[in-house]
Parts: sequence; structure tokens; C-alpha cells
Amino acid sequence: MKTYTIVRNSLMAFVSLFIAAFATAQDKVDVDINAKDSGWYASPWVWVVGAAVFILLLVALTRGGSRSDA
Repeated sequence: MKTYTIVRNSLMAFVSLFIAAFATAQDKVDVDINAKDSGWYASPWVWVVGAAVFILLLVALTRGGSRSDA
């Protein structure tokens, strides 16, 4: 059982070292937040309409099974 703990701890240390090295090795990216051609998903009205449709579907699906015959 002690060998399993040593192997597990060594594996966890290796994985965390690998993740840390991978995270710090990322390239620097120049981000331009004032880009004009960013696509349809950058328009706020698209997100508002999408959220409204999602909420309506969610309400319709949750209230659909609560019919009463009284």
C-alpha cells in the first residue's frame, strides 16, 4: 500500500509540473478589441434574442408536464 502512495504522489507531482510548464509556455497573443469584422456573434442583440429564446424554451419545457384536470 505504501508503494501505491509513492507512485500516486510521484504521478501527481509530474502531472502538476507538466501542467505548469504547459501553462507558462503559451505564446503572447496581440488582441485587438476594436476589430470591426468580428462576426455575427459579436452583436449584443444576437445574445439578447438567443437568451430570450432559451428562457422561453426552458419555461415551456418545465411547465409542460404540470397540467391539472381540475
